[in-house]
Amino acid sequence: MEGPVRYETHGDIAVFRIDNPPVNATSLAVRQGLVDAANRFAASPEKVAVLVAEGRTFIAGADITEFGKTPLEPHLPDAIQVIESLEKPVVCVIHGTALGGGFEVALGCHYRVMLKGARVGLPEVNLGLIPGAGGTQRLPRLVGVVAASDIFTSARQVSAADCLALGIVDELSTAEPFEAGMAFARKVLAEGLPVRRVSELPVPPTDAEALAALKKKVARANPGHVCHLKGIEVAELGTKLPFAEGRAMEREAFWELMQTPQRAAMIHAFFAERKVANLPEIKGIQPRTLAHVGVIGGGTMGGGIAVACLLNGLKVTLIERDAEAVERAHTGIARTLADSVKRGKLGADARDMLLADRLVTTDDYHSLATADLIIEAVFESMDVKKDVFGKLDEIAKPGAILATNTSYLDVNDIAAITRRPQDVIGLHFFSPAHVMRLLEIVVADKTAPDVTATGFALAKALKKVPVRAGVCDGFIGNRILKHYRTAADIMVLEGASPFQVDRALEAFGFAMGPYAVADLAGIDIGYLTRKRLAPTRDPRERFGEWGDVLYEMGRLGRKTGHGHYIYDAETPRGRPDPEVEDIIARERKAKGITPRDFTDAEIVERYMAAMINEGARVVGEGIALRPLDVDVTKLFGYGFPRFRGGPMHYADQIGLDKVLATVEAAAKEDDFFWQPAPLLKQLVAEGRTFSSLN
Repeated sequence: MEGPVRYETHGDIAVFRIDNPPVNATSLAVRQGLVDAANRFAASPEKVAVLVAEGRTFIAGADITEFGKTPLEPHLPDAIQVIESLEKPVVCVIHGTALGGGFEVALGCHYRVMLKGARVGLPEVNLGLIPGAGGTQRLPRLVGVVAASDIFTSARQVSAADCLALGIVDELSTAEPFEAGMAFARKVLAEGLPVRRVSELPVPPTDAEALAALKKKVARANPGHVCHLKGIEVAELGTKLPFAEGRAMEREAFWELMQTPQRAAMIHAFFAERKVANLPEIKGIQPRTLAHVGVIGGGTMGGGIAVACLLNGLKVTLIERDAEAVERAHTGIARTLADSVKRGKLGADARDMLLADRLVTTDDYHSLATADLIIEAVFESMDVKKDVFGKLDEIAKPGAILATNTSYLDVNDIAAITRRPQDVIGLHFFSPAHVMRLLEIVVADKTAPDVTATGFALAKALKKVPVRAGVCDGFIGNRILKHYRTAADIMVLEGASPFQVDRALEAFGFAMGPYAVADLAGIDIGYLTRKRLAPTRDPRERFGEWGDVLYEMGRLGRKTGHGHYIYDAETPRGRPDPEVEDIIARERKAKGITPRDFTDAEIVERYMAAMINEGARVVGEGIALRPLDVDVTKLFGYGFPRFRGGPMHYADQIGLDKVLATVEAAAKEDDFFWQPAPLLKQLVAEGRTFSSLN
């Protein structure tokens, strides 16, 4: 059987042709094939070789089926070294994407031709790693330490034009990959171009100030991450050493990172994102037609949903209540699309086409009669939503899917207002809907399987990460959020400050703590939620009432300049406000609470225990199918630090027995809030982990 790397001869030109679909990953067979081809070329009369890949892309990374397994020889760095050490030139042709090890293979060749539209990148930091096959050593010799470090710490993909400008590639081509490689090989022969090893190139001078600024920027953008700064360190030190020593240092650092909890967490996140849409209930189920989407409500959420649909090829009809609101919604969508044009994400002509041909904004519900899917995004009120669904039941065509974007409300109750509950589903987008990747797909009791399948098809079309959720107040994400936010409030009541809680959790890895998030979202959001739940609140439930006081004072967060923090020109990110401390102190006194000190570690421990405990309850009740669904929800919708893998993975790492002990210890003070989840107790008793349920 022929392997994935074929050796061909075309006169004086040899061809190493990689054919390992779908993305020509650097599997063991590919690595061995490259070594065999290089050795054959060394012993053959051909004078120049072309390394080219079949299919839609060059080598787009590692073979993910080998993740977690003991790597077998030849290792990729060694295969690349065999190619670079050849005494005859090798020309690499890059098309599609050359990512990770694929880009490192290209850097190990002596000349690089890149097709216009192709891109390269070193995304290993997304898995908690650094480039491990020479990327931190060869790339700086081409573009300098600062530019190279920026490429691999950002994990960004570099365009063909930028690669040419930076000197990463020698030529751009519009030909097919094979023809482009052959043309450059003939140029090598005609001009007698020599072997040119990147490893032997002098390193461009390093701008010390620029490097220091990059380190500061990277540290600020990736708090808690180990791999980013390690990569810069290895690149910087490697340029001061002989290449072989630098390569050995890179490999040692790579293997050290392979053993870290961060790498394990990010690998978990990588696979969880891919596994979350694998549901038995929709396996083999054909989704319904999805070409025309109706959106009801043109505010921030509805407008964002409309933009997400427009940018991904769907026709949109947006409904607002009157002509003035229609105009306002249309203007908002046009402004968002204009921002996409400014950022280079969308062409001006494409923007004009979307607004003219793909978008209809109107106050006429009958315009939705031909829509395949109608998404309601109106005010979070059951009465308002039921009124909307009553109208849709009369207007929508048979088989149209009726979706609610509710964040909390009972989708079964909404479905019951219609004569077609099988066509009703929850599609909980996160704001801004054209940016945030999470989509909670809330399956009601009577939702048809092909409606669920269509929800997942929509997520794929919109490039979102879908998570199936059952019906309960807040579904997966907001239900768990309420629990750990209450834990934070209880700690503040007992003596911590909002600032200390936020600081501790940001040090743990969250981009923002809960009180900074509340100020960003608007304190009115939490106030309205508390008012909605007040009639059914158990009298034993503890919660902070200072949020209501802030609301009544008009301190709504960033939008008013005051919330838990003060926001002004001097401190746009906010600073603690003594007045808020006084308000909280008065509440403690009124409730007879003697404040105590909390350590940052205790804050993190309790906050995470509350999150994990409620996550276990959500899984145990079947609201989330698996622990990984909770992890993905928190990673993509709630700012959970990716380098910790998600709350349930984090629980496995620190030990479920430790989590349970924290919950049980806290229950001695408050046995209403801190009730251990039955699933958590069961797993500890059986010596199992959450991952065993994935």
